Amino acid sequence: MADRERLDRALSDFIWNIVEIHSQIEEIHKSWAQMLGVSEPQWLILMAIDELDESRGVSGIAVANKLRIHPAFVTNQTKKLEAMDFLARRPSPDDARFLQMSLTQKARAEIAKLTIKRQALNSTMFDGLDQASVDYLNKRLTSIAKNSRLASQKLSIGVL
Repeated sequence: MADRERLDRALSDFIWNIVEIHSQIEEIHKSWAQMLGVSEPQWLILMAIDELDESRGVSGIAVANKLRIHPAFVTNQTKKLEAMDFLARRPSPDDARFLQMSLTQKARAEIAKLTIKRQALNSTMFDGLDQASVDYLNKRLTSIAKNSRLASQKLSIGVL
């Protein structure tokens, strides 16, 4: 087999592995969401807010960018999460036209209840990988994600 064919096969295998991982992680997120009594997108919004919040609140735009979804969808879902007492939304101290969101104590308590299960799940998923391996993998995946966004843009404008 020629070098180009081996590379093409390896890239194809890599992409199918990513598809499989994405599918499994989606199922895991559905399970976490069910345990919390929310939808999968709502679970992801809560996780994004939890990760992005540095005790100042998080904008809907920041959440939308993190999840690569439309800001209007974030607004719609965060209103529902607020009604469920999972989120607090208040005007930004910098610009009152914008809202800052943060998890409520109820949300933090419910998420904390899942911590042991989440840690066990992570141990299973990343069995055999040490910190250095995960760091290396994250750097490579970040680069691939950036390059895939560029490739997608090129494809959409007909450059490829």
